[in-house]
Amino acid sequence: MAEEKKNFEDSLKKLEKLVAEMESGTLPLDEMMKRFEEGRQLVSFCTAELETIRQRIEKVTSVVPEKVEPL
Repeated sequence: MAEEKKNFEDSLKKLEKLVAEMESGTLPLDEMMKRFEEGRQLVSFCTAELETIRQRIEKVTSVVPEKVEPL
């Protein structure tokens, strides 16, 4: 089976679900640790995605167009 490509929105939803499960207080300690570890990976992925987008925005907004003469 091919591995699904992660995207920011799906990762954020998964992270929110993990947090809710952990906050419920009903998980055994080993399950809590599994979710915590998965959550850390998702946080790292989302942080990297946001940094990539920030850099792209910075690049686009830093380009100053040359003076445009009216036609």
